[in-house]
Amino acid sequence: MDMEIYGISAVLLIMGIVQLAKNAGFPSKFAGLLAVAIGILASVGYTMFQEAELFRALVTGIALGLAAAGLYSTQKNVRGY
Repeated sequence: MDMEIYGISAVLLIMGIVQLAKNAGFPSKFAGLLAVAIGILASVGYTMFQEAELFRALVTGIALGLAAAGLYSTQKNVRGY
């Protein structure tokens, strides 16, 4: 089951946020708990604020930021070869 929030896969968003947290120093052994907590927050947020434009902007912004970070990382790795 993959939940979508405004057409964006919640699973991919959560994976990206957890990876960013780990890169920032969050302990890897707690990554699963962080993913569950973010999943709960996303589900509750979607349920409570699905009509709110601010929530839509936040989710879309996170997705765009994660995509840009992946693009930046990819081009950096390609240029290194």
